[in-house]
Amino acid sequence: MQYLSVVWDPSIGIDLGFFTIRWYSLMFVTAFILGTYLMKKIYKNDDISHDKLDPLFMYTFVSMLIGMRLGDVFFYSWDYYQNHLLEIVIPFKKLADGSWKFTGFTGFASHGAAIAIPIALYFYAKKHLNKSWLFILDRMGIMVALAGFFIRFGNFFNSEIYGKPTNSSFGVIFRAAGETVPRHPTQLYEAFSYLVLFFILWFVYWKTAKKQQEGFLFGIFMIVLWSLRLVIEYLKEPQVDGREDIIVGLNTGQLLSIPLILIGIWLVFRKK
Repeated sequence: MQYLSVVWDPSIGIDLGFFTIRWYSLMFVTAFILGTYLMKKIYKNDDISHDKLDPLFMYTFVSMLIGMRLGDVFFYSWDYYQNHLLEIVIPFKKLADGSWKFTGFTGFASHGAAIAIPIALYFYAKKHLNKSWLFILDRMGIMVALAGFFIRFGNFFNSEIYGKPTNSSFGVIFRAAGETVPRHPTQLYEAFSYLVLFFILWFVYWKTAKKQQEGFLFGIFMIVLWSLRLVIEYLKEPQVDGREDIIVGLNTGQLLSIPLILIGIWLVFRKK
């Protein structure tokens, strides 16, 4: 029954001879280009000048990178970074012999972005839109769901954040990561779940009057996305050794998802 499993060992990217476009970077860029195009349609529908898109892109992009980086540092890797503070802000790692090696920024956590992006959008809405915070969060939630699809696909190409062994012939063998047994392709589980969420939010925005209820779309986004994350975490390999079962069987990612789900519930059911 081995034919049910897929051996996954992709190249690191598209080799142009003088430069290699890595798959994760390509997915990242695709998410921003497509997201900007779709936000342009939304802004047109909301009668907002397209000139407001450039600062939106910068606020989102910068806050996402900073949030994801600090999320990994403080939520998952503080035991290491508390003794290597400089490595938080520089893309180098200090080796045992005292030399430095360029590694790039290798640690990112989506929960950090979930905090940083809304904070940045608060200042964006106040300075550039003269509209409420929830107005822009409702619309950006649609785009973030789509971005999540592409980013998790990038994780799949990189053979990272994969799941536990399936203990059957079903699954993906991540050969590039040195794996020899089928595992749950949790990146794909998340990716396609986020894509479905995107289409649901896109439909609700265009075909219903719910976009007039500020906070509703963002609330649905928060409930569904972080509930999916909480459930799929059960199938993932622990990202931090020794922290896969912190409280009542929940790991770090699941514990961080719970308050975000509660915020979503409050937004959906709150009184106007």
